[in-house]
Amino acid sequence: MPHFDYDLFVMGGGSGGVRAARMAAQRGLRVGMAEMLGPDGLGGTCVNVGCIPKKLYSYAAHYAEAAHESAGYGWEGQAPVLNWQTLKTNRAREIQRLNGVYGNLLRGSGVTVHNAFASFAQDADAHTLNLATLNADGSPGHQHITAQHILIATGGKAHVPHFNGSQHVITSDDVFDLPEFPHRLVVVGGGYIACEFASIFNGLGSQVVQLYRGEQVLRGFDDEVRHFLAAEMGKAGVDLRLNAGVLAVHRSDAGLTVELEDGNTLQADAVLYATGRIPRTDDLNLQAMGVALGTHGGIQVNPQYQTTVPHIYAVGDVTARVQLTPVALGEAMVVVDQLCGPAAGKAPRSMAYDLIPTAVFTHPNVGTVGLTEAQAREQLGSIQVFRSEFKALKHTLSGSTERTLMKLLVDTATDRVVGLHMVGAEAGEIVQGFAVAMRAGATKADFDQTIGIHPTAAEEFVTMREPTRS
Repeated sequence: MPHFDYDLFVMGGGSGGVRAARMAAQRGLRVGMAEMLGPDGLGGTCVNVGCIPKKLYSYAAHYAEAAHESAGYGWEGQAPVLNWQTLKTNRAREIQRLNGVYGNLLRGSGVTVHNAFASFAQDADAHTLNLATLNADGSPGHQHITAQHILIATGGKAHVPHFNGSQHVITSDDVFDLPEFPHRLVVVGGGYIACEFASIFNGLGSQVVQLYRGEQVLRGFDDEVRHFLAAEMGKAGVDLRLNAGVLAVHRSDAGLTVELEDGNTLQADAVLYATGRIPRTDDLNLQAMGVALGTHGGIQVNPQYQTTVPHIYAVGDVTARVQLTPVALGEAMVVVDQLCGPAAGKAPRSMAYDLIPTAVFTHPNVGTVGLTEAQAREQLGSIQVFRSEFKALKHTLSGSTERTLMKLLVDTATDRVVGLHMVGAEAGEIVQGFAVAMRAGATKADFDQTIGIHPTAAEEFVTMREPTRS
């Protein structure tokens, strides 16, 4: 029987990789990990340039909104002014703390972490990895290690299409640490990342223009949610321009000039491209090992997250399935159970992708779980739609014109709630609990028999009695 340096080696220190490495080590496997950014990169996209810093900046933007709205509640005085440098410094300190937490968790579990870029070694078998490092003098170094099982968890990266002046634009990886606050920001894209940053920087005080080639933002979400959110973002000050594309970006002493396909131009301090993320598979030498990629560039896996090479697994964004941190965590635990067996007294884990709750941290937030109305009609035929739109109690005094949308989709044949959607404050916090109910098979009758908490927005989901359409 061959001897390997590790029972499991994990390529990438993001959410999925850290979870798999830590749990496998706790169950007795000899586990190694390579993260090319070293301890400062542990946690991956979510911790470093994704969910966590984005939510912190969203909170920052809400303080300006709250200061303005407080006048309706009797608060007087000068509105506060954003100190961009302080926000950046405090965010960086918190991210560094989280990096340290991840490192301590790994070391405490017995995982050996290499500050290196791992790839499959040239002219070697599929159990051998090359770890590219930097020596103390800055020169490149490398070492080979072997592992019985290998998990690819290298995540994804921002994608910017090639066009004239693409070197002048930034991505979501860069936006948190801009040297100067962008008072004029152009955001290109219509997905959740683009919408979130358009909302955030509008709230922080930028003049934001958002450009999207499509007919409406948030493609793939419920159509009513898409249109409602676009209208609310517009009311808040985001200049959303649909069916709009960029021809070129030019830099001058006055900033950036954005040439649009319709012949108009925009002046900006920064141009943020949020046009999608792609799997990070570059330079891993996958093809030589026989690891197959799918049509979207993601690594192909089976339900156990094995690639076309059975001892090589892949989870998270690198598979181009559902690019969400909790999904990567769940997939990682499926792999751990495959390698180690389930935890004592537990059944082997599996992943279901049909009722994944999602939040979009725009202003206002979006929360959603289950089918869109179009999907429900296509899959089930006969459905009932329950809808409520209102001004939240908070805004009866705040002066804000923000409105809230709530929507339930019910399968007529079974009475099960198959879709739940919300646009409004704290939508993610509210929808999480309803996702549990839907996973348990809750019916509209269950919702109707549940007592609401008054006065809250969430109670609206259990007090909608009459369908708006069938």
